[in-house]
Amino acid sequence: MSVATMHSAPPQRNIDWLSWLPYLIGLAGLYIPSYYAISQTLWREVDQAHGPIVLMVIIFLAWQKREHLVLTKPSQLETFAGWACLLFGLACYVLGRSQDILMLDIGSQIPVLMGVLLLSCGRKALKAMWFPLFFIIFMLPLPLASITMPMKMAVSYVTETILFWFDYPIARSGVVLQIGQYQLLVADACAGMHTLISLEALGLLYLNLVKHDSLVRNITLGILIIPISFTANVVRVMALTLITYYFGDEVGQGFVHGFAGMFLFIIALMFIMAVDSTIQFFVKRHQGAA
Repeated sequence: MSVATMHSAPPQRNIDWLSWLPYLIGLAGLYIPSYYAISQTLWREVDQAHGPIVLMVIIFLAWQKREHLVLTKPSQLETFAGWACLLFGLACYVLGRSQDILMLDIGSQIPVLMGVLLLSCGRKALKAMWFPLFFIIFMLPLPLASITMPMKMAVSYVTETILFWFDYPIARSGVVLQIGQYQLLVADACAGMHTLISLEALGLLYLNLVKHDSLVRNITLGILIIPISFTANVVRVMALTLITYYFGDEVGQGFVHGFAGMFLFIIALMFIMAVDSTIQFFVKRHQGAA
């Protein structure tokens, strides 16, 4: 190996993990009880079962950016902003923990971690960690009950319309589908807003991992994630409806119904990749014509 090659390698920044120990102990003391509580309650609900997966994704994304966690002396502005975020986050934590408001309890992690990053590493570390912090939103129990019903109605309507076009004996009353002798209730877990938000998280994670250089491509794909997620929901409900119609209620509501959740994310990811490839084709075509 030549001397020139050795000098061209990027310098490695050593992280003093021992100095991080007080921060880690403090964060663990705050949030381990919170995570234990939601593991016994919130994460056992069908429409919140994605919570542990989101947490693992956040840890993975943060670990990828660990080289930015070098302790530095913050500026006065960073110190002021850091203390403001930290105190605000702790106030949200105390209120949420004492009043059992999970949205404040779990959501307080965002300002608390922002404050810790600003006080320990400065704004560059906060800028590097913005996406893992943003992704915490997808763990929150957002108050979406008021818009879940319209979402289910829309999915039920589209499912009924498409299957009716193919001459299936299907009818709909609200969010109840009648196909042949079987009745199916389109539940929150099948087509609710929490499912849609889970798919949004998948799409944004895909965007973050592929890191396209084209701003137009990123924005277009980001906007299209919403109809892609809705389409994946429709495909899931249609699949369960047809399985029930052909194989009976026991099959449709048994193992296949549980597997449909994984199937939903696979279909959504396939749609996202297909749309991304299509956008890439037109972007390259436009660049070639320019």
